[in-house]
Amino acid sequence: MSSAARRVQILDVAAQEFADGGLRGASIESIARAAGITQPYVFRLFGSKKALFLEVVGGSFTQLAEGMCAAAEGATGLEALAAMGARYNALLADRTALQLQLQAYAACGDPEVRDVVRSHLAKLWDAVADTTGLDAVTVKTFLAYGMLLNTNAALELAEVDTPWARGVRTRIKPGLFRHITSRTNR
Repeated sequence: MSSAARRVQILDVAAQEFADGGLRGASIESIARAAGITQPYVFRLFGSKKALFLEVVGGSFTQLAEGMCAAAEGATGLEALAAMGARYNALLADRTALQLQLQAYAACGDPEVRDVVRSHLAKLWDAVADTTGLDAVTVKTFLAYGMLLNTNAALELAEVDTPWARGVRTRIKPGLFRHITSRTNR
């Protein structure tokens, strides 16, 4: 297998390992074993466990932003935002990608991780803002609702039939946030 192909294989294996265990709990030994290679080879390709984690996390955020932009291709405004939201909702079915995002935020106690995750969140913000052309408050509301969707998916709230879980799953009606403007959102 070429080093490029091996690299892709390691990234795939590492994505699941980091999604399950996070930066601290993931094991390079487990990643190497699952890929059928040695630990030193993983380190030769990526340098460190943290570097591998950051590459996996970065790829996950990039895939998310690119997928949302592709879904909105040719649209602007609320039409683009709706297409991006539908794509995002579909992506939540990928538990590995979802857990990677959550693990990335959880690892932000490390300044280097925090800087990289900030950078990717900025790119996600810019992708939504630039594609839709909408104001900052609308983009903020969209991304905040996305974070709630992450929580719902991570907790598998679709399986919980209690009043609070049904409330959290309630769909937001169009126009609900019209009262939130740049002026009132301080």
